Formats: sequence, structure tokens, C-alpha cells
Amino acid sequence: MVKLNRPHIGIFGRMNAGKSSLVNVLTGQDTAVVAAVPGTTTDPVRKIMEILDVGPVTLIDTAGLDDTSQLGPQRIAKTREVLDQVNLAIIVFTAEISSYEKELAALCRAKKVPFFFVQNKTDLYPASAAEWDGVEVVAFSCVKKENKPLLEAIKRYLPVNAYAHDDIFGGFVKEKDEVVLVIPIDASAPEGRLILPQVQTLRGLLDGRAVGICLQPPQLPGWLAKHTPKLVVTDSQAFKYVSSVVPADVALTSFSILFSRLKGDFDLFLQSTPKIDDLQEGDKVLILESCSHSVNKCDDIGRVKIPAWLQKKTGKKLQFEVIASLDPLPQNLSAYKLAVQCGGCMVTRAQILSRVHRLAEAGVAVSNYGMTIAWCSDIFERVTEIFSRH
Repeated sequence: MVKLNRPHIGIFGRMNAGKSSLVNVLTGQDTAVVAAVPGTTTDPVRKIMEILDVGPVTLIDTAGLDDTSQLGPQRIAKTREVLDQVNLAIIVFTAEISSYEKELAALCRAKKVPFFFVQNKTDLYPASAAEWDGVEVVAFSCVKKENKPLLEAIKRYLPVNAYAHDDIFGGFVKEKDEVVLVIPIDASAPEGRLILPQVQTLRGLLDGRAVGICLQPPQLPGWLAKHTPKLVVTDSQAFKYVSSVVPADVALTSFSILFSRLKGDFDLFLQSTPKIDDLQEGDKVLILESCSHSVNKCDDIGRVKIPAWLQKKTGKKLQFEVIASLDPLPQNLSAYKLAVQCGGCMVTRAQILSRVHRLAEAGVAVSNYGMTIAWCSDIFERVTEIFSRH
């Protein structure tokens, strides 16, 4: 088994509620700058720590919800954006729960983000009720530095699927099975290394005690002449060639499609991808890149190749817009007919789900890089059946 998602936990609250002090107590380090001056934390600060029985998590310390400085609105906007990135929210207050915390709690519920309250500075303020509106309130004091009750609350509220071990192959690959990974080393490949989906897929094979064979496309026919693997996993860009070489009775998929299940909403992608054929002349398509990378290459997958394949498949001239990294989505989502999400190897599942579900709710068909390429290559059913074969 391979752990692909590190849980993200956001620490929210008003200025001087002791959010940064709380992070420091949790990590046992002076991770966040602490001062009596309101608004000390300006941008989200991230720190990785290990929690027993959970594993490594990322804590995100955020700016105060009540920042009234000149840059306050921008800082508060950044704080709210963090809600789309976390698996759990901890809402910190001191004397009493105010309208700020109540509004954030309502936002958490709307976004389906689990949360609980922490009443900090209980060495100065009397502890309030043990819950508010059905949500637990943990009494806490950074002065006392007793973090066990807080850690136990984190374990109770953090969804198990945020840290449980994932089987990237969905149970399809068993011990001793042979799996071929087709990894083109071309102009799109980074210098001197493999990309993360390739590394994590290989690690998944090692953890499951399967046999992994890494080949470049030209080596594939010779190897298949002497071997019959359980599965072939390829870079989606090589689908056309690889599918023509791999026998029909050998399962075939791509790194991007494997990640569409782990990092996205596989069923949503599966149902939405065929809507590519419904695209009309001039329709707008959103390309969602979840990382920052150089885009000076003429064969960029998201900005060049996928748009070209979509227009060839549909026979229509389409309009494309790219959203890079975690930049906000456009305001008028209903103006788009299709969104294509990358594999998402550099972000959490919570971040991707937040985006794709917002798009789906706006009536936008949402696909994935690998699934879109497979549809345009007329091999969609073949490369998505891996998760229904066993």
C-alpha cells in the first residue's frame, strides 16, 4: 500500500486567538511567529508534523478572520481559500464564539469540511460549554502546553479516508502480478527524474509485492512478444501507440486515470467524459492544471495537445482557458461546457474535489486528462474498465 495524500488541517480564528501559539504547541517547535501585535500572521503558514496512528499531516496557520488593516480583505480571502484545501478545520476562539466563528462554521458545513472548536487561553477565560450547535468545543491553553486532548479531537474529526493507505490499483493487481509501466523519455519528460505519478505507481507495485517493469514505448513490442503482463500502465500521451501494441486481452490504463480515482471523483469523470461529443462550435473549455510548471514547450499537454485532440475529435473550433496551480476558478462557471482536470499529483484530493464539485454543481461536464485523451483516442471503455474487472 502507498500513502498518496497527506491530510491538511487548517487553523482558523480571529486575530490574537492564539492560532500560531496553538500550532507551536502541537508541533513542539517555534513554527509560527507569535506576538501580541494583532495580525502577526499575514499569509497561510504550513508545517508538517507526525500524529500517532495518523501519520504525517500538514498544519496550516491562517490570518485572522477579523483583520481590518489595509490588506485585511486580501488576507481574509486567502484564509477562506484554505478551506478548499483542508480535510479538517479547527476554529479557535477565546472568551466566546462570535459571528466570525459562526460564519466560518456555516462555510465549513456548506463545503462539507469537518470541523471542531477550540477555546484557547482557558488559563485566562472560563471554559464554555463542551459543544456548540452539536459541534465539540475543546478547552485548551497554550500556556499549559498539554496537547493530548487536541490531538485526540483531531483523530476523532479527521476523516479516515484522508490518511488511510490507498491501493492505487483498486485491488486489481495482486502479489507477483507483472505490470508494465510505459514511461516515454521525450521533450515533455523532466530532466534526470520521473514525475510523481510514475514514482507513486511504482511504489504501489513494490508495496503490493507485484513485479514492475519500466519500459519506453519502442521497447514494448519486444517485451510483449515474450511476456503477458496483468496490466500495462502508460503515459496518457502515448495511448494511441501503446493501445495498438498491447493485446486486447491485456488490461490497459494510464497514470492519469489511476490518479483520477485517488485524487478526484472517478464516477463523475466517468459519467461526464462522453459529453465531449456534445460540444458545439465556440463552446468554452476550462483546463485545470494543479501545479506550476514551465509552459514554454510547444507540446505542453494541457495547453497544446489536449485542445488539439478535443477539436480534432469534435470537429469544432473551441475556446480554451487555463487555470494554473490553485488560482481561483472563474466567477461565471455556467459559461463553460467542459472542464478537464489534470491528474493532481501535486495537490490533495480535497483540493481537487472542491473544484470539480463546484463545476459539476454549475452544470459543467468534468473530465480528467487521461480520460479525455482516451475518449479522443476511442479507447475510453478499455482503459477505464480496470476498476470493474475484479
